[in-house]
Amino acid sequence: MKDNSRELFNVYKDDFEFCKEIIKNNSTSFYIAFSKLPKYEAMSVFAIYAFCRQADDITDKHDNIEELNKLEEKLIDLENGIIVNDPVFKALDVVFKNFSMSFKPFFEMIKGQRQDFNFMQPNSQKQLEDYCYYVAGTVGLMLLPIISKDSNQSKELAKKIGIAMQITNILRDIGEDLSNDRVYIPSDLIKQFNVSLDNREVNKNFISLWEYEAKIAEDNYNEGIKLIDYLIKEAKEPLMIAINLYHEILNVVRKNNYQVFDNRNYVGKIKKASLIRKSLNDLKDNQ
Repeated sequence: MKDNSRELFNVYKDDFEFCKEIIKNNSTSFYIAFSKLPKYEAMSVFAIYAFCRQADDITDKHDNIEELNKLEEKLIDLENGIIVNDPVFKALDVVFKNFSMSFKPFFEMIKGQRQDFNFMQPNSQKQLEDYCYYVAGTVGLMLLPIISKDSNQSKELAKKIGIAMQITNILRDIGEDLSNDRVYIPSDLIKQFNVSLDNREVNKNFISLWEYEAKIAEDNYNEGIKLIDYLIKEAKEPLMIAINLYHEILNVVRKNNYQVFDNRNYVGKIKKASLIRKSLNDLKDNQ
C-alpha cells in the first residue's frame, strides 16, 4: 500500500460508506466475509464490489446499453485522471492511488456485460469459458492487488475460481435463462449429448451434459483453491468460505435430482453454517 495516499480513505469516507451499503444490501455473506479484512483493504473491496454491482444491474435489471456505455466512459475518465461526481468512482480513485491496480480487468468486465446485450449462445467450451472469464474471472483480477501477496503469481488461479463460479451459476440457472431466451451451454455439447433444453426434461442425456460441465467447474475449484497460499492472512477465510459455498450449489442440484428448470437451487442456512465451520477447520489444518 502507498502510505502517503492512505489518508484519502478518510477524506472520501462517505463515498466508501455508499459502496459498503451496496454490498450489505446485495450480499450479506460477502459483506460479512470481507469485513474481516484490514480496514483499508475491506473498504477497497467494497468499492470494487459496488462497481461490479453497477455493471451487473445495468445489464440484468435495467437492460440498458446506454447506461453501460456511460459506465465505460466514467472508467475511461478515471483512467485519464478525471474523477466524475459518482461515489463509486470517487472511491475507486482512492483504491487505484493506494494499490497497484490495473484498469484492464475493469474494462474486460464491461466487455463481458456487453456480450449479454448482444447475446449469442456459445458454440464451444472455449467460447463459454472466455465469457465466464470476462464476467467473473475479471473480478478476481480486480481484487488480487488488494488481497494477494503476489498478484502476478496468482492471476491464473484467480481466473479459474471465477470461471468455476460462473459455470456453477449457469448450471443452477438453466431454467431461468431459458425463460429469458438464453442458453449458455455450448451448442456443440448440446448436440454431442443429444439434449433438447426446450422440452425442459431431466433425463439421462441431460444429466450427462450437466455433469460434464460440473466436472469442469469442480476441476477449476480444485485448482483455484491453491490461490489461498498467495493471499494475505485475513483474505484466506473469505475465499475458502466463498469457494465451499459456491461449490455446494452443484451438490444441491444433484440432491434435487438435477431439477434446474422449475426449482431455485440454493444452499440452506444449516448447510451454509456447516460449510463455514468446515472452511475454518480446513484453514487451521493447513496452517
